[in-house]
Amino acid sequence: MVEADAGFLNVQSVDPEIIVDLKYATPDNFTGRVIYDFKTAVAREGTAKKLGVASGLLKQQGYRLKVWDAFRPVTAQAKLFEVVSDPTWVAKPNPNYSHQKGVTFDLTLTDMDGNDVEMQSGFDDFTGKAVRDYPRTPEQEKHYQILLQAMTEAGFVGYENEWWDYRDTDMDDYGPKQVDPNDYA
Repeated sequence: MVEADAGFLNVQSVDPEIIVDLKYATPDNFTGRVIYDFKTAVAREGTAKKLGVASGLLKQQGYRLKVWDAFRPVTAQAKLFEVVSDPTWVAKPNPNYSHQKGVTFDLTLTDMDGNDVEMQSGFDDFTGKAVRDYPRTPEQEKHYQILLQAMTEAGFVGYENEWWDYRDTDMDDYGPKQVDPNDYA
């Protein structure tokens, strides 16, 4: 078991080439409003280091990671759940779960110049297009498999209803802890 107060890291301290585009720090998300008062992607130290491994594997293949979400404060989760209260798409606020614990990333692939590659849907698409077994074009399938393989090899597991959601396989080893991501900027 990882110590419950295990620290957090800014993911760009693990690899500065990881692109951070926190969607909930902008109005470009399903709520249409700014949810976060920070723009720094943080995660549990072990989880962030695993993301660095995935990033390295992807860069060897000519891709970069773009992080749309990482640690999410419980107060932010409550705001999201107010807008979409369907736990298939938005989890109930719980400090010992997923993003709120700092062990989950929402992410995608870009080319080395930071341009998004074609995937099966956009971020927070609350339709069948988001699920992992949704039919993809050959190009989408190629990108999906590249991302999946790197994240799996680095120690993550994907959430079945969101192709972009990856959780640390050691997530149960971490206890709840809330931090201010601005402290890691």
